[in-house]
Amino acid sequence: MRGAKRCFAAAVRGYNESHPTSVIARLSLLAVFCLAAPAVAAGATDAMLFRLYLADGTSIVSFGEFARAEDRVVFSMVLGGGDEPRLHAATLPARLIDWTRTDAHAGSTRYQWYARTRGEEDFRRLSDEVASVLNTILQTKDRAQALAIAEQARATLAHWPRQHYGYRQRDVREILAVLDEAIASLRAAAGVSSFELALVAPAPDVALEPLAAMPSAREQIDQALRVAERTDRPVERVALLQAALVALGEASRVIPVREASVLRRGIETRLREEQTIDARYAELARRVMAQATRHAARARIADVQRVLDRIPREDARLGRRRPDVVYALRSSVQAQLDAARHLRLLRDRWMIRRSLYNDYQRAVGTQLLQLVKAQPALEAIRRLDGPPPGLLVSLQARLQGGADRLDRVRPPVDLRGVHDLLLGAWRFAENAVSGRYQAARAGNVGAAWEASSAAAGALLLLSRAQQELRTLLEPPRLP
Repeated sequence: MRGAKRCFAAAVRGYNESHPTSVIARLSLLAVFCLAAPAVAAGATDAMLFRLYLADGTSIVSFGEFARAEDRVVFSMVLGGGDEPRLHAATLPARLIDWTRTDAHAGSTRYQWYARTRGEEDFRRLSDEVASVLNTILQTKDRAQALAIAEQARATLAHWPRQHYGYRQRDVREILAVLDEAIASLRAAAGVSSFELALVAPAPDVALEPLAAMPSAREQIDQALRVAERTDRPVERVALLQAALVALGEASRVIPVREASVLRRGIETRLREEQTIDARYAELARRVMAQATRHAARARIADVQRVLDRIPREDARLGRRRPDVVYALRSSVQAQLDAARHLRLLRDRWMIRRSLYNDYQRAVGTQLLQLVKAQPALEAIRRLDGPPPGLLVSLQARLQGGADRLDRVRPPVDLRGVHDLLLGAWRFAENAVSGRYQAARAGNVGAAWEASSAAAGALLLLSRAQQELRTLLEPPRLP
């Protein structure tokens, strides 16, 4: 390599002499010589394995790439499955990872895998492209155009190692040095005195480390237990322990019986501990929510606040083992506290307006009672089953003028909707009674059906008015 480079450098110095074409030809030959290299033998295993180094010096083998998402690292572990590895997704807090060692090993792994798989093919493709460019320079009579092509080729080469895991970057650097000399000669030949300085940071040299190997059955179980011990998510911890228990059963032929028995007892003990902790926190959540709900329903804000303040003490008593449960519990009790405050405000408002509601009830009480008494007759009209003509005449007399009296009542703003329902019910009732009487006189079935529809409307509006009036007259409650 160095000899060829020196040979070419000497030729470049004679670029402006009588045989500039021979210089470019040598550049083309040198590029092919420098870029050519023996292919790396393919020896990749079936899976790319990464090693996550923990801050305590231990490590975890990740099946495939791991991902760092905010304050967590997500990865897949092999856990059982024998010849067909079974993967188990896991996460750990990012603070537990030694990122310096982990990133260095990941860079080495990616480099070696790239070198074994696509590296040489990509590099050969680059070689062909550079040779094609140099051949173009050789055939170009316009030196300014040749200079532009050479500068473009240099830019492509300068970025290539960083985009390809640093693969064969030393070879590329030597070619870049040769291209720089060629570009300088082309500038001089083209009479270009100015130049642009474009700095491209070289890719850092990759320190090769041994590739991670597929963990044995025992190592898989040990890694699962290690991750279970360090994860801060109880659900993941239990899932890992259960998966480790399954993997232990599958590895009965490779793990000694006594050793497997000790492992099984340890895993089962930890699972029982987790179940006990879950039960204690479930009981805490049930008890706390029952108290908070009861106090909130009575708008007892101070009592709900005391329940909320007691949660951290209860959590400390249980060892602070379920932060997610405590967070959800605090949020639920806070929601009850907000509901209690809102209910207190609604009850205070109801107390202020209660006298207005009572005044309205007294103002419309007579008319409301008349409609309630008319319900059996309206039901008969709706079913086209009477009532007798004499009762219709009496009922018509009692209802006459009632709508006008209701229309003169000025209800509170909150009761405007109720009042409109009551007024509508009265008018439907008048139409139903009058229509039924006229239908009876004429023996008109069509008119009777119209009266039935009016009676149905009166009954519906009356029922809704009564329900809403009861709701407004009673103290507000939580939904």
